Amino acid sequence: MAIMNFGGVDENVVTRDEFPLEKAREVLKDETVAVIGYGVQGPGQSMNLRDNGFRVIVGQRRGGRTWEKAVADGWTPGETLFEIEEACERGTIIQYLLSDAAQIEVWPRIVKYLSPGKALYFSHGFGITYSERTGIVPPAGIDVILVAPKGSGTSLRRMFLQGRGLNSSYAIFQDATGRAKERVTALGIGVGSGYLFETTFRNEVYSDLTGERGTLMGAIQGLLLAQYETLREHGHSPSEAFNETVEELTQSLMPLFAENGMDWMYANCSTTAQRGALDWMTPFHDATKPVFEKLYGEVSCGNEAQRSIDTNSRPDYREGLERELKALRESEMWQTGAVVRKLRPENG
Repeated sequence: MAIMNFGGVDENVVTRDEFPLEKAREVLKDETVAVIGYGVQGPGQSMNLRDNGFRVIVGQRRGGRTWEKAVADGWTPGETLFEIEEACERGTIIQYLLSDAAQIEVWPRIVKYLSPGKALYFSHGFGITYSERTGIVPPAGIDVILVAPKGSGTSLRRMFLQGRGLNSSYAIFQDATGRAKERVTALGIGVGSGYLFETTFRNEVYSDLTGERGTLMGAIQGLLLAQYETLREHGHSPSEAFNETVEELTQSLMPLFAENGMDWMYANCSTTAQRGALDWMTPFHDATKPVFEKLYGEVSCGNEAQRSIDTNSRPDYREGLERELKALRESEMWQTGAVVRKLRPENG
């Protein structure tokens, strides 16, 4: 573990230089990693572990859509692909990568297989942090650990295939064996993390729920739509409004500040753009900070978690979700986006 200084604050991090893949393989040489769930995180993490030389099996409901996806990804029924209960029985490390709602539903079926010495692994702190709401209370004799890639499983896999790594947080909730630290670190390296930074289950879920509802997804869609609508209402064409709102942001400016920071991106824009950005960032900050404070309060008191549990547990949840996504997809802004993406030179 190294101590790194982030903006004047020291944090514990683990890099692939100090904990190389060979060391991770040695730590887990006698372990069988059972990946339960093959939805958002399951495919990327399981395939990265497999490609990195770890012993991995997948547990999924037979005959379902995700079972067939696992078969298509090279998992063999009866050898590396099993029903959930059998995978849990075979595994020494149970990667519990079902959705939050599914974790609550399936928990009574898997808890009996969490015998002393095993490890229970999460990629989200939800089930443990809100245990009074989820009912997920691990037995005392197991390690309970977390590796949370800072992105989707699709991004984790894509970056792995490009020879890159996606940064992840790690946490230990329960160390029953004395090996929880080396287990979680080895798994973090094995799934393809760029570097690992230390957190807690509670901090992971608080930051994750805030981020998803904030700048990562919810706020960015709201902000983009507000600007797009303003331009359209003042007579700008859909193409012009979309290019100024989304295309320039994602294709030009985001890569610049991802590479070297916001100041570097500003330095590589016109003086007019620099002046305007510096002048207007404070009004936007002041307008949105109260919204973020309200959001964080809803997350920390458990209201946001309860809303997710209640909504995602409804029998008609999937149908309702599809209707909402369809409305988003068919909105003028994103219909314009579909045309703009087709017109990019690499797609021509």
